[in-house]
Amino acid sequence: MLLAIDVGNTNITIGLIDGEKILHEFRLTTELPRTSDEFGATIIEQINHQGVDASDVEDVIVSSVVPKVNYSLSSGIYKYLDCDAIFIGNKTKSGIHIALPNPVEVGADRVVDAAGAFFLYGGPVLVIDFGTATTYDLVTEDGSFACGVTCPGLRTCAKALWSGAAKLPEIEIEKPETILAKSTIPSMQAGLVYGCIGQTEYIIDHMRQESGLDAKVVATGGLGRIIADSTEKIDVYDRDLTLQGLRIIYERSK
Repeated sequence: MLLAIDVGNTNITIGLIDGEKILHEFRLTTELPRTSDEFGATIIEQINHQGVDASDVEDVIVSSVVPKVNYSLSSGIYKYLDCDAIFIGNKTKSGIHIALPNPVEVGADRVVDAAGAFFLYGGPVLVIDFGTATTYDLVTEDGSFACGVTCPGLRTCAKALWSGAAKLPEIEIEKPETILAKSTIPSMQAGLVYGCIGQTEYIIDHMRQESGLDAKVVATGGLGRIIADSTEKIDVYDRDLTLQGLRIIYERSK
């Protein structure tokens, strides 16, 4: 079995994968400091909870955009699973060619999403990840990472809104019944969600237009479902795209 781990700025997503099937998925908060023992014990507990023996985990692959977490995480994996974790880096055989002037600037998470979208859905493909930042990455028909757009994520925008305005409350991010809001909370929800829908459609249109590519649009990320269900511009919403991308890169590297 393979343990796939995606360390994002907000959450650490961990998936237990057997073949092509994700058996179990769980999340940890990235911002909470953890020792190697805390990482190792938590991972073991979750694996055992699924009735799987930890010794069945043969390899671990990690995509991380939070360097300060990497040492404790890798140490915990080594001590508790007896594995040297594979961290996605510039020399990893992802199958995606980074056709940019400075390839090292592209985060591991974006390479993983690009690989997942390209090998699962074909190219050209425009992959959108609705995370702490919302990223739009265009992969050509031959698997080249051609360009990308980075925007504040939905939750990032929401936090800025209620943190920067004293009288605005913290709210749940969801799409209201109508954009014609008549009170504070629905008006904030309408601004956040409908604003994101408009941004998404505009960026998709212009990336397709300027590239000349009729790319399939694949979305992922925690809040991506809200947007994907609200626009016909997104062809596929795949909540497990990142974990599947890690699996695909692992298999290619192996």
